[in-house]
Amino acid sequence: MITCYLRYIIDPYKVKEFEHYAKLWIPLVNQYGGTHLGYFLPHEGASDVAVALFNFPSLAAYEVYRTHSAKDPQCIAAYEYAVDTRCIISYERSFMRPVSVGTNVVTTTTTTRDSSLPVGSAFDTKGDKPVNPRGRFNSSFRGNRNRPSGD
Repeated sequence: MITCYLRYIIDPYKVKEFEHYAKLWIPLVNQYGGTHLGYFLPHEGASDVAVALFNFPSLAAYEVYRTHSAKDPQCIAAYEYAVDTRCIISYERSFMRPVSVGTNVVTTTTTTRDSSLPVGSAFDTKGDKPVNPRGRFNSSFRGNRNRPSGD
């Protein structure tokens, strides 16, 4: 299992718009095989940082979700809502693995190259080590209208 951690920089004057956007994405992630753990909005501290967490069984399952969400009318509409309202300034995506509690053993998921993924994908692997070990993207939300990324 992998957990996707999304850290958003949002417009602090458009928290309500971002909250609406978040509520649109939660059922969409779940619909495509993920388990959405929620969005977390600013409360104390920085007023422009929000976080989302969701799980997928593997990076390959996440890539299937990304492929399908890029074509899904509801996902596209949710993405366009964020673009139109300009509530998201940027985001950063990281992938985490869970640590097992009580056994002092770290649970890992070895990811191998899925032939259905495009070569050069951030999830392309060599043996058991990711090509991009940080699994991280710095993206400008406004600049990429090609595919939904709200996850």
